[in-house]
Amino acid sequence: MLTANEIRDSFVKFFESKGHQIVPSAPMVIKDDPTLMFTNAGMNQFKDIILGNHPAKYKRVTDSQKCLRVSGKHNDLEEVGHDTYHHTMFEMLGNWSFGDYFKKEVIGWAYEYLVKVLKLDPKDLYVTVFEGSPEEGLARDDEAAGYWAQYFPEDHIINGNKHDNFWEMGDTGPCGPCSEIHIDSRSAEEKAAVPGRELVNKDHPQVIEIWNLVFMQYNRKADGTLEPLPAKVIDTGMGFERLVRTLQGKTSNYDTDVFQPIIKAIGDLSGKKYGEDEKVDVAMRVVADHIRTIAFSITDGQLPSNAKAGYVIRRILRRAVRYAYTFLGQKQAFMYKLVPVLIENMGGAYPELKAQQALIEKVMKEEEESFLRTLETGIRLLDKTMAEAKAAGKTEISGVDAFTLYDTFGFPFDLTELILRENGLTADVKGFEAEMQKQKQRARNAAAVETGDWVTLKEGETHFVGYDYTEYETSILRYRQIKQKNQTLYQIVLSETPFYAESGGQVGDTGVLVSEFETIDIIDTKKENNLPIHIAKKLPEHLDAPMMACVETDKRAACAANHSCTHLLDEALRQVLGTHVEQKGSLVTPDSLRFDFSHFQKVTPEQLREVEHLVNAKIREDIPLTEYRNLPIEKAKELGAIALFGEKYGDEVRVVQFGSSIEFCGGTHVSATGKIGMVKILSESSVAAGVRRIEAVTGAKVEEMFDTVQDTFNDLKSLFNNAPDLKAAISKYIEENAGLKKQVEEFMKEKEATVKNKLIEGAKEINGVKVIKSVLPMPADAVKNIAFQLKGQFPENLFVVIGSVFENKPLLTVTMSDDQVKAGLNAGQLVREAAKLIQGGGGGQPHFATAGGKNPDGLSAAVDKIVSLAGF
Repeated sequence: MLTANEIRDSFVKFFESKGHQIVPSAPMVIKDDPTLMFTNAGMNQFKDIILGNHPAKYKRVTDSQKCLRVSGKHNDLEEVGHDTYHHTMFEMLGNWSFGDYFKKEVIGWAYEYLVKVLKLDPKDLYVTVFEGSPEEGLARDDEAAGYWAQYFPEDHIINGNKHDNFWEMGDTGPCGPCSEIHIDSRSAEEKAAVPGRELVNKDHPQVIEIWNLVFMQYNRKADGTLEPLPAKVIDTGMGFERLVRTLQGKTSNYDTDVFQPIIKAIGDLSGKKYGEDEKVDVAMRVVADHIRTIAFSITDGQLPSNAKAGYVIRRILRRAVRYAYTFLGQKQAFMYKLVPVLIENMGGAYPELKAQQALIEKVMKEEEESFLRTLETGIRLLDKTMAEAKAAGKTEISGVDAFTLYDTFGFPFDLTELILRENGLTADVKGFEAEMQKQKQRARNAAAVETGDWVTLKEGETHFVGYDYTEYETSILRYRQIKQKNQTLYQIVLSETPFYAESGGQVGDTGVLVSEFETIDIIDTKKENNLPIHIAKKLPEHLDAPMMACVETDKRAACAANHSCTHLLDEALRQVLGTHVEQKGSLVTPDSLRFDFSHFQKVTPEQLREVEHLVNAKIREDIPLTEYRNLPIEKAKELGAIALFGEKYGDEVRVVQFGSSIEFCGGTHVSATGKIGMVKILSESSVAAGVRRIEAVTGAKVEEMFDTVQDTFNDLKSLFNNAPDLKAAISKYIEENAGLKKQVEEFMKEKEATVKNKLIEGAKEINGVKVIKSVLPMPADAVKNIAFQLKGQFPENLFVVIGSVFENKPLLTVTMSDDQVKAGLNAGQLVREAAKLIQGGGGGQPHFATAGGKNPDGLSAAVDKIVSLAGF
């Protein structure tokens, strides 16, 4: 029986024999495509080729791509673990043709690989073809059906609807019909009873799609119409886990050697056995699936967080923790202990897992522990909500309460339902769903973007010239209009551009497009599918005119200085802290730099100073930039260039070198380190478990900071009569102040005792109760002390109300003995009512309450009102 690793290898080797170039998997986390957070299909890394933004280096390509599907139209998260074949992270085996072969060849090779190479029985295979769409003027895909007919009888070729058999990249863009290949893995008896063709695309767990062959031959425009693509594309995707299951004769993906080692380790850690209890089995499958997603995401540089892609990863991790908590009895962090098994299983195909093992384990452990604390908090809140519901005679908690638990405290709704069920209660599901819908609508409204079609003025590709020029003659290739948040903007593609598009942590350039007729401001430059997009608030009136693209040079120079400084900072951190330091993210703006790196403890002030001194020494050396463009990646590695985990590099790369600092980098840099000027580290903090962050400034910003420090220092000196030793002067002042403060406290205690005695002397006995009332010019703390002293001295038959004024702020204070509370008095209610007279409000406990206000003139009346309301 073939192992999973052998099956993966056999696929790419088969297509290599058909003239395909084997390429590595792209990172699962996408950084430079605003339309996607994660790679959700094998074709994602080739979008720029499919869209025509860049030429294909190879006409035929094959790979195994790690993918993640948990949001958008491919949202399988809630099925994961409950069925046998849905996953969050999965591997997609694929082969592509960019304007080379088409339907005939790919259909023949698909049959050859499955039947001739893997020896699958063709009687168990069914294929679908697009049945056509009259409303779109699309006929049945008879071409594909004709090719399939060479290999399968008519009853194994099934018409499929637009939902299943017409593939689209998005609302606009390349699309086309597709053919799915399904396999029937049922027993002979089941096959005899019901033909497999009747179960295709009917969600039968044993009749499943394993391979989809997409024939991209159209481009969908913004108005919905279709036009033929100039270069047709083949894009296939085969679910690796499903193929392994088929070849290993299993009925569940989780029974294969892809997951079984992890499931066994879960059983060993939890003391549970797989296959004995369905709820336990689901939990084990959830954990086994989700740990792969979390580990690979962290490896690709995406840490769990509360925003965007980081939130998705945190949500997946918390789903796994919750299942382990509820059904596997795991009240302590335990998933991180599964990482070694995952690496043993998948580290051969993906060595980056082993390289990042310590970070993966550290981040997972901290995230698990954090969410377990959240679960405990949620359970306490839910207990309180259930008690209130029962006290009110209700059997259901509101959807708003359930949603608050979910949205504010991260408490899963299905866990809320489970706990309620165990306590004989239910939740208002419709109310919860209504609240969820409101939230989704708010998010949709905030993110809604209306994108027009590209208007092409001339054919061609964009050439980036920004490493050598900040001004360059150019022309517009194409443009489109976008609308977002009631703002209309224009995206412009230029034939040549010196504008650096935001990527690699460096913000995009701004500047102008200048022609003999007009000047257009470029407010930002973004990268979309590797294409530099220039963003403007208006279009040039003369679109065909030649123009100069001019970058704002001061901003570019400041960005370049900060970017080069991050390289020096990276090297210095490795030197001071150790070679385990890896860059985990950066932000380079004209004003400052931010550098995230892996390290498992706080960097000490002494270490930070050493790092800073090392970088400044390199700056003073004025080391010239050595730049290697289009360097073969193997040569770059021989140079010792540092690559970032989670980045996709091509066969040729750019390397930036300042002396011993050598890194893969596509950003803009200074010509020599001296142009950085100087660096000053502003702060060091934690971003996540095992990841620290340094924020710093360079050049003129350091001067500005030192000016501020100098001004502050001079102001301080003047406050202390320009003392030559400021530190000694401040220390002396602090000591004197502490002594005076102690004297004031002793004086206040004496004054409180005096005032308290006077209040006792002025007390009135009314109906056997000692009633004390007064208006005093004292601070709130002193009044509170007096009130508590009185209550301690007279534990019975006492009622006290004091109005006080300090710094023109009025305060009402009421306290009473416990017997007065039992008699029906409530200090909180009394001060709330009387506070209106001082234009304020307040409250507290039945035996002690206070209220502040704005009107000191109403204080005496407020005190009298409290006494009156109390019936004295």
